[in-house]
Amino acid sequence: MQKKVVVGLSGGVDSSVTAYLLKEQGYEVIGMFMKNWHDDSVTISNECPWLDDSNDAMIVAQQLGIPFQAIDLSKEYKERIVDYMFAEYQRGRTPNPDVLCNREIKFDVFLDAALKLGADFVATGHYCRKGEINKDGKTVYQLLAGKDPNKDQSYFLCQLTQKQLSKALFPIGQLLKSEVRDIAKKANLSTANKKDSQGLCFVGKVHLPEFLQQRLEPKKGKVIEVPFDSTVFINGFSADDLVHVTESYSLSPELGEVVGEHNGAHYYTIGQRRGLNIGGYEKPLFVIGTDTEKNVIYTGSGDDHPGLYRKGLFIPNADEHWVREDLKLSVGDSKKYRARIRYRQPLENCTLHKKEEGLYIIFDRPQRGVTPGQFAAWYEDDELVGSGVIN
Repeated sequence: MQKKVVVGLSGGVDSSVTAYLLKEQGYEVIGMFMKNWHDDSVTISNECPWLDDSNDAMIVAQQLGIPFQAIDLSKEYKERIVDYMFAEYQRGRTPNPDVLCNREIKFDVFLDAALKLGADFVATGHYCRKGEINKDGKTVYQLLAGKDPNKDQSYFLCQLTQKQLSKALFPIGQLLKSEVRDIAKKANLSTANKKDSQGLCFVGKVHLPEFLQQRLEPKKGKVIEVPFDSTVFINGFSADDLVHVTESYSLSPELGEVVGEHNGAHYYTIGQRRGLNIGGYEKPLFVIGTDTEKNVIYTGSGDDHPGLYRKGLFIPNADEHWVREDLKLSVGDSKKYRARIRYRQPLENCTLHKKEEGLYIIFDRPQRGVTPGQFAAWYEDDELVGSGVIN
């Protein structure tokens, strides 16, 4: 019997080729465009890219001869993504909306809508792969890196569950981006030469400071430079002292001098260089810490400033997630993995230590810009095993 799959058609070349390949493979394909934003009280962009994207998705569906519909998920998107983003920035943390969008929208609300249409699967144009292994007579699904090393998007799917993976298809995960473009050209798809979007998941271009200022009021505060030789930074602890190795540095106004003014600590993130507008330094200033309660930003001069680096990070129990539930560590366990703390970062060797309060990740070498609110994801070879929100 022919299997039915709903493709999240975004209006881009990747999802277009996804739908094309599935049709070629004999699936009954339905194209569905997710409309995620139309809240006039908060403007995401002066442009309106979703209208163009929706039209492009519809044209591709017509070219492929598949049914097409748009689904309005803006209510869920606002509640689950946008409100969460504002709340996290208010707390001085930096969320990752793309990871959340996949967990909360594409593979939850959208998946439910697809299943109600009688679909067996949902498919997206992500550059990642799905594997299956048999463990004790039970099928276990694997989330594997995409074949294109420059486009691997497994990180963005790091919060998926076994149930979500069981219903997911990633047809272009075996391909290079250049091959996807070639397929689109040979199939005469209208999106073959369309540029990749750089915006917020399924929404479009976002200018973050302007976006945040619509909900988080600008508030003048001090920019403090912490000198390089201020040895409050934690470098000399033993690997056994997990708490000290992974906690944020204790920063206070007494450690440095005021070098400028900012418009709100919640607009800045650790490792940020642009937007400080403070000149006259031999080396550029980087944000090494923020305090949204006191409305203070701490900076350090130079890319080698010790305040930019941490040896480890902590993930509380509530924020720990295992794609491979069968590999979950028990309290007292430790295991070597490779991990990344942001998209496109090369994987770094590390050791996971499971304690009663949560999970500690200790890297073999200090990591730059460990940022609370972001996701850490750990891998075994090319399989993403688990992830969690950095505390």
